[in-house]
Amino acid sequence: MGETEPGRRISPVKNFVAGGVAGACLLFAGHPLDTIKVRLQTQPKVSPTQYVLYTGTYDCFRKTVSKEGILGLYRGMGAPLAGVAPMMAISFFGFGLGKQLLQSDPNIPHTYAQIFMSGMLGGVFTTVIVAPGERIKCLLQVQSTSGQLKYAGPVDCAIRLYKEQGIRSVYKGTVLTLIRDVPSNGLYFLTYEYVKRLLTPEGESVHHLSTPKIILAGGTAGILNWVIALPPDVLKSNFQTAADGRYRGLMDVLKELIREEGARALYKGFTAVMLRAFPANAACFLGFEVALKGLNWLAPGW
Repeated sequence: MGETEPGRRISPVKNFVAGGVAGACLLFAGHPLDTIKVRLQTQPKVSPTQYVLYTGTYDCFRKTVSKEGILGLYRGMGAPLAGVAPMMAISFFGFGLGKQLLQSDPNIPHTYAQIFMSGMLGGVFTTVIVAPGERIKCLLQVQSTSGQLKYAGPVDCAIRLYKEQGIRSVYKGTVLTLIRDVPSNGLYFLTYEYVKRLLTPEGESVHHLSTPKIILAGGTAGILNWVIALPPDVLKSNFQTAADGRYRGLMDVLKELIREEGARALYKGFTAVMLRAFPANAACFLGFEVALKGLNWLAPGW
């Protein structure tokens, strides 16, 4: 395995704070295309005599804006806004903690295997927040399409899910979230660190990379992350928005989706995801690096 540059003492606390900033940047840059992705993934199946609701990414964008205005693209943002900043904070904290645990000497560089494992730890940490947040977000995004406004907002949705079926309903789809987030999170951080190192000129520090290079590394990490995260994400979106009792579990969703729509169904929303992945994750990592630099300046001893 390759190695990353030896360097500074890892501070999980600084990673946590800077990760919160990263999450806010990611959400504002990426939520509109996330709404389109979920609507494309969960739109009703059609028979040969019916017209499909959305023919693709642009069609979904156009219809959403004409029917609901530009704010329609930010539908369901309350839940991720309350969840994404702490989620990314926890993700970067888990990543920092993993790096700290795996590095006995700050002067010995992390291997890429250690970076990957640290990223996966971040993915495990985030599921506690991500699973209920994603369930609520998907339900709010989909209800606008169906025309039946069952939930007034994120808090109302969470309360009603809990009242109707308890905490299990709020956490519906947790295993699928883990399957999606743990390996993809590992690849996410691995790609970012690898590309940063690749773009660092010989003899220079990776900590002094220019903004365009950070944007390129972050955007590339986002794209590779979604290449492996999209199939379980499609399964998760369908499972979390389905009527209670429709699916018994992961294999049930997979079998029905492939039987009805073929293997291509696992990459539904691919264009929307890829259009979102680069700018959203570039903004995420740029926000993280800027916040981290600020924290290192403000509190060098943390």
